[in-house]
This record gives sequence, C-alpha cells and structure tokens, in this order.
Amino acid sequence: MSFMQKLKNKFKQDEETEEVSTKYKEGMKKTRHSFSGKINDLIARYRKVDEDFFEELEEVLISADVGVMTVMDLIDELKMEVKRQNIKDTKEVKDVISQKLVDIYYADDDEQLEALNIQANELSVILVVGVNGAGKTTSIGKLAHQLKQQGKNVVLAAGDTFRAGAIEQLEIWGERADVDVIKQSPGSDPAAVIYDGIKAAKARDADVLICDTAGRLQNKVNLMNELSKVKRVIEREVPGAPHEVLLVLDATTGQNALSQAKTFSEATNVSGIVLTKLDGTAKGGIVLAIRNELKVPVKFVGLGEQVDDLQNFNAHAFVYGLFADILEEE
Repeated sequence: MSFMQKLKNKFKQDEETEEVSTKYKEGMKKTRHSFSGKINDLIARYRKVDEDFFEELEEVLISADVGVMTVMDLIDELKMEVKRQNIKDTKEVKDVISQKLVDIYYADDDEQLEALNIQANELSVILVVGVNGAGKTTSIGKLAHQLKQQGKNVVLAAGDTFRAGAIEQLEIWGERADVDVIKQSPGSDPAAVIYDGIKAAKARDADVLICDTAGRLQNKVNLMNELSKVKRVIEREVPGAPHEVLLVLDATTGQNALSQAKTFSEATNVSGIVLTKLDGTAKGGIVLAIRNELKVPVKFVGLGEQVDDLQNFNAHAFVYGLFADILEEE
C-alpha cells in the first residue's frame, strides 16, 4: 500500500480522526491549491524523473515557503529514494514527496514532540511570546478554552502591559473561556504581573498558568531583556518552570516568521511554536522550514476564527491537508 493510501486510511478510521483531517483540509485550502496544483502541473508536464524535473520541483517547494535549506535537504532525500526504488514515472514521485515531508518533520524524534508539556498534580507554567499582531492574545484565549474543556483549572496572567488594549483583550478571552485573569494597571512591570499570577495560581490550586508577554520588536534588546527577567521570576517561584515557552508566529509572514523565531529562540529557549492564520496563507510550507531549521516543533496551528480552531499540530494531518485533492483522486 502506498504512503498516500495509508495516510488517507489513517484519517478515515473514526469520527475523531475524520474531524481532524477535515479541519486541516479546509484550513489549508490556500496552501494546497498553490502547492499541489503546481505539483500536479509539474507531473503532467514531465513523463520521466530527471534533473530538470527536480529543478522545477525545487522552485515549487521554495514558493510554498518550505525554506531553501529544507528544500535542499528534501530534494537530496528524494533523489536518493527515487534511485533506491528505481522510480521512472513522475506520478510515483508524489508518494515519495508526501512520505519525505513527514520524515523531515519528525527527523529522529517520536510523535510525542507535538504534545504540550503539562505536569501531573502540580502547576504547569506556559510562557507565551511573539510580536504584536501575530495573534498571541487570541491564541492564549483559545488554548485556555481548550485546556478548560479538558477539565483543567486555568489562570491567565496579563503580562503584556504596554500595548494599548492588550489587558482588556485578554480579559475578554478570559470571560469567553471562563478562566480568571490576573492583571495590574497598564504600564506596570510585566515581571511583577507574572509574579502575582503565580501566587494567584497557587492559591487557587490551578493546573495551568498561561502568561502573556509584551511583543514590541522596535527595541529588540529591551524586549529580550524583559522576557529574560520574566523567565527568571518564573524559574525562581516554580522550580523547573516554565514548562513550555510557546512562540506565536503569523503564518502569512512566511520567511519573516523564521527570522522572528530565531530572535526569540535566543532569548527564551522556545520549546514550541503556535502558528496562527495558516488558513489565510499559501505559505504553509513554513511549518517544515521552522521545524527543520530551528529544530523546534510546531505544537498548535490556527485554522480559522472560531474558539476551537486552534488545532494540536499533527504532521500527518498537515501533509494530508497539503495533498487532500490528489488523495481524493486516487
């Protein structure tokens, strides 16, 4: 059975897996139309797998924002696999591409790397970082809702004290998700807010504290110093925390998201990515570039505007979303 066929079967097992595949299929429409449309076109124009075919495939992958380094790695892997399987017909390359995309994502890690690191029977602290406008506060609200649905007692700390309206925005999400929001007045010291948040979370016997942070990149040094200070407060008050540092990136910014990720990784040891607005872009290949070049897993993706449209990332579902049209022809 081909890898694509296995992928298709994987998401037709039961209602839950089918719902996941539908979310990815709908949410990745723009990337898929651009990506699998170009791959289909390429396969239609080339009868045999040769150097010209690989050159054009390289261009297709780069245009989907898979990232130049990642594309080079992928093309090398594809060439080796095509040789190993003695593939002559371009139609058979689709299957190898889909398998290699999943392989590149996981590398030598198991699939548990996508799971959120939540502690059993003690407070888990999640620090959320990212530039303004990437969808940080919205992602925090959706994540709080998701954890609450799982029966967790969640508290939010409004540590973005500088952006106008940030505290109020978090309070609105707190009401929607039915969770407490710890805040101070605008302009307060973010580390002091996070300190209050930890004290409140402990007093309320919370399972998870999610901390919002400032995201002004105009003065990168100040921002990174501020984040380092917040991190020190968390480490002092909750040994072993933060258990996750989630960086929120806007998928529509493509390669720019990659450079933001590098900047934040230097300051905060980012443990996972929340990639928002994946439904609004044709640059969905950035998922693979982030994973391959930064060695940081994507843990959540935003596939719509609704409160439950923040999906746990699943590389199999992502590749399914990329190739859904082709899979349905089979």
